[in-house]
Amino acid sequence: MRRIALKGVIPPVPTIVDGQGNLDETGMGKVIDRLVASDVQGLLFLGSGGEFCHMGTPLRKEVAEFVISHVNGRLPVLIGVGAPGTAEVVDLGRHARENGADGVLVINPYYALLSQEHLEYHYRTIAERLDLPIFLYNFPALTGQDINIPLIQSLAKSCPNIVGIKDTVDTISHTRSIITTVKAERSDFMVFAGFDEYLLDNLILGGDGAIPASSNIAPEICCGIHRAVEARDMETAITLQRRLAQLVRLYALEPAHFGVIKEAMRMMGLDISTAPLPPITVLSEEKKTILRTILERSGLSPHPA
Repeated sequence: MRRIALKGVIPPVPTIVDGQGNLDETGMGKVIDRLVASDVQGLLFLGSGGEFCHMGTPLRKEVAEFVISHVNGRLPVLIGVGAPGTAEVVDLGRHARENGADGVLVINPYYALLSQEHLEYHYRTIAERLDLPIFLYNFPALTGQDINIPLIQSLAKSCPNIVGIKDTVDTISHTRSIITTVKAERSDFMVFAGFDEYLLDNLILGGDGAIPASSNIAPEICCGIHRAVEARDMETAITLQRRLAQLVRLYALEPAHFGVIKEAMRMMGLDISTAPLPPITVLSEEKKTILRTILERSGLSPHPA
């Protein structure tokens, strides 16, 4: 099995598409190259921020093939392969492996509410059938249910290729419980925060970092927090955390922030299409004005309109 050890900041990279919903390889390449040149320590594609939920399987596979090829080993690559059904996850996971992904991220099934026994069956089946590192992805606000701590603990103990988790829960106590129970028993189990503002808390508690969408816009803020904690420079970490607290206000602009993140990246000088996939629409001029103010108040210098 392939091995992977990640720590720090892993951006959930947006998928750049044109106005007709086709993959924009030129724009996608620009995003990847900019992130590779920063201090991020891995890249996640087709996570929540990558709009996988609004794609059919052919587009998901096309994106996976392109991004793995374009990164070309410069950073570790995770591919989101979550789906409501186990068979589809396995199919997407095998495709990711065949194309050279370093690991996959698997959100818990959504729509049908499952018992913890069915969730366990889902993840064990995936672990048995995919010969590559697997990260759990817990996002109960969107999936309707939590992957509870005993289940995470059981999977970590018995499935060596389940190597970590992205925990997107809006309370640090849930992530803290994973760190103090699961990671305490299996030290190589990687625990990442899903919400940007919990990056500092996660690191202080002994976790491994975060998978924050804001790192696509200003990787220097999130990566700076990680570097400062590693250097025990808490004054710098606190200063950057307060900038991050301003930046994450952009999530309040729209419930689904795909277009917001792309527009912010464009404002920061990246010449890309900001089109999201339907049913999301491009950001209004009014919201663009608010977004520009948010960027400025977080200490960034957006390009003139």
